Amino acid sequence: MKAILSQRLRQAAEQHRAADPGADLTLSLQDLLRLHGESSLAVLLMLLAVVSVLPVAGAGTVMSVGIWVVAWSWVRARETLSLPPRLGQLALNERWSGRCLHGLAWMYETSQRCLRPRWAWLSHEGTRAWWGVWIGLMGLVIFVPLPLGNVLPSLSLVLLSLGWMFRDGMALLLSTASGLAGVAYGLSMAHLAWVWITPYLDLNTVSRWLQNGL
Repeated sequence: MKAILSQRLRQAAEQHRAADPGADLTLSLQDLLRLHGESSLAVLLMLLAVVSVLPVAGAGTVMSVGIWVVAWSWVRARETLSLPPRLGQLALNERWSGRCLHGLAWMYETSQRCLRPRWAWLSHEGTRAWWGVWIGLMGLVIFVPLPLGNVLPSLSLVLLSLGWMFRDGMALLLSTASGLAGVAYGLSMAHLAWVWITPYLDLNTVSRWLQNGL
């Protein structure tokens, strides 16, 4: 199935490249989901994670809301979820539409070769609530506007989606590792920002004290 899907995405990318230059070559999230031919929660999560890391203005903020909705559905053990119209209409430009199609095809081809069912306890239904909470946490990290802050949590969600689809516990462990690294990166950036801004806060406080004293 994944081999057929990668071929379909490659064909869509070639058609996109060969299209009339005057045509509308944008690709929406709903179009990407339609190309998959299925609307499973894992597929939707992967697409949201991939789009959130692309250099599209406001993509991370919008995608994080969708990721939280997926997290809630994941905890409730729902297998499918329809995209809200506003989220599904988010479109990529011509350049990134083609790159996204090729990237997704490459991802499926690589997964087909590398992933396989193992360590099944990590993808057991009993762990579903934990992964739902994890998805929500990654959505929060993506929501915070940090330089390159979307990369590691988005990678974590992609690995989680693929690991769940292939029932590969190794991919799920790698998802946890990359997500923890993303959280550590966010906390370190917050700490640096606090260290940088603290002297200014102290100066302002002293200034107010002096003004009140005068």
